[in-house]
Amino acid sequence: MTGPASKPPACSRCGINRPASITVQGKSICQGCRTRLQRNPGPCPGCRQHRVLAFHDRQNRQICAGCAGEKPTYSCRRCGREDNCYGRNCGPCTLTERATELLTDPDTAQIHQQLQPVFNALMNVDRPQTTLYWFRRSEGPRILHRMATGELQISHETFQQLPSNKTTNYLRDFLTALGVLPHYEARIERMLPWLEDLLDTIPKADADIIRRFAHWRVLRHLRQKAAHDELTKSMVLQGRAQIKGAARFLAWLTRHDTTLAGMGQADLERYLITHPGSETSQHAFIGWVRTSGINTSLRIPKQPRRFSSVTMSEEERWGHVQTLLHDQTMRHYTRIGGLFMLLFAQPLTTICRMHADQVTVTDDGQVTVTFERTPILMPEPLDRIIIEHMNRRGQASYA
Repeated sequence: MTGPASKPPACSRCGINRPASITVQGKSICQGCRTRLQRNPGPCPGCRQHRVLAFHDRQNRQICAGCAGEKPTYSCRRCGREDNCYGRNCGPCTLTERATELLTDPDTAQIHQQLQPVFNALMNVDRPQTTLYWFRRSEGPRILHRMATGELQISHETFQQLPSNKTTNYLRDFLTALGVLPHYEARIERMLPWLEDLLDTIPKADADIIRRFAHWRVLRHLRQKAAHDELTKSMVLQGRAQIKGAARFLAWLTRHDTTLAGMGQADLERYLITHPGSETSQHAFIGWVRTSGINTSLRIPKQPRRFSSVTMSEEERWGHVQTLLHDQTMRHYTRIGGLFMLLFAQPLTTICRMHADQVTVTDDGQVTVTFERTPILMPEPLDRIIIEHMNRRGQASYA
């Protein structure tokens, strides 16, 4: 019979009885404490270098192996550094090795020429461990490797054929930001896989019509807006709504035993009556149906213009103006946007599309804003709020 298993020694760091991962100065250290030491290097009081402090001097200060006269226990086997441990090597050396394997062109045994900017960017990350985690867990690096080996073409067309998800969208944006791929309008391009998924759910005859409408009318309009830097998120959402609305309309025609070419104005008006609020989404589709020659007899009936009623008194309006001018707990852009609406009658959609070059600060500190063509002098203290917002906006890390 064998005796009871001996209890592992207590870790000299945490005091818990655990198997020793390493012995330092005759004292055992468990795996957990060893990992914490590796991941948290600090300035050594002896040499002032940033290293793993696993040893102690005579004053019981935590010092590095060199100052303790010991062989380095946590140093990288390649470069000898101790300030960025990753396994038996350091993070930068491991990242260099993995990135080289990932991006090497087998025909040249060098980093793929088109992917050199990717390699350079990876070599300049602040925390290699985060990138190495991305290498292990994401499909993105495997796509990069297939591009480096020639299995996949380095192009936007490749991403259009890959599944559209967070991983491929991130990688595509990453390559575009580095100049590996030319600029593209992501909000429009990401409608394409969404469109194909929608077309797969409807009959082929309807799908052919919707595809033509989407490409010739909706996407064309969005690209024109993007070319003039006027594209907004609401326009993209409206484009999707127009496409889905057209698909619903064609399905309704099928259920009522008629076709787009054979229907009459009465059919259209019956649909609009039984589907309140559909005039907006159908306006673009019916206009395209008419101009494309599919059915030239259709017209969206004109709706009486609706004027919103005034629900705010003059006293209430100036009360809101005073709040926006002086309430410093509100964000600057909220105060400015509200004041532009209340003082200058600017629509919210116009305010959201404004650019910094519409604001001018003169040498004597006056602030003018050009909403359309004529610069308007901003009153105090709105001028100060605008200047503060512009200064803070320039220092922001994120848009």
